[in-house]
Amino acid sequence: MPGTVNLIAPGQVDDAATQARRDGRWAWLVRRIWPSRCLLCGEAGHLGRDLCAACTRQLPWNSSACARCAVPLPPLADASTRTCGACLRRPPPQAACRAAFVYGFPLDRLLPRAKFHGDLAAARLLAGLMAQACGDAGRPDAIVPLPLHPARLRQRGFDQALELARPLARALVLPLRPDLLLRRRDTAPQSRLDAAQRRRNLHDAFGVPSGAVLPAHVALVDDVMTTGATLHSAAGALRRAGVARVDGWVCARVP
Repeated sequence: MPGTVNLIAPGQVDDAATQARRDGRWAWLVRRIWPSRCLLCGEAGHLGRDLCAACTRQLPWNSSACARCAVPLPPLADASTRTCGACLRRPPPQAACRAAFVYGFPLDRLLPRAKFHGDLAAARLLAGLMAQACGDAGRPDAIVPLPLHPARLRQRGFDQALELARPLARALVLPLRPDLLLRRRDTAPQSRLDAAQRRRNLHDAFGVPSGAVLPAHVALVDDVMTTGATLHSAAGALRRAGVARVDGWVCARVP
């Protein structure tokens, strides 16, 4: 149900499947009563989503990308095994990364609504599209949203990564573990910094709670990936704490 927090503990996949079926029935009822409308242009929604057929055709799917950092690459017959030069020279801490889209229209209109304005309808739409893009990725034991620092969370009032991760976890019937990662420092906004400054800004920014029971394989969820500094810092903290494999699942990748 929209706005409901559903934390799924490890090992409770049966409960997650039950919740997903309930959510599916609820979504069907809601669509019967309130037909979907496109969040971008107001036309009738397509395939039950809040996005019309015309706007759906404009989605910039990131269909050919580096398997480690999701940077867009020229199309090839087999893009699933490709690694960019930067990741070959310096492998990142995440084992794999999947970005649903290249950042551009209409993502540049939808993502800011979810990230800065708390638009849960936009977040649910984007999470559904992410589920479509990540459904065939290596299945993790849990989904972990990249957290905001408590001071930033109080200021903003919501965590955009959690609002993406919650419906994504329900759609893929995976445990959601927002308790596994802490933001230790209230860092400066990454958008104001260059690549080197971003890395320094996020040094030791994340941590894992003492005594946390760690899954072997997790997928970190975030909204936009630019240089990858935030994802790398969070993945490194989880790896150092004992998580064997960390993947990244992001909504959009900046080329």
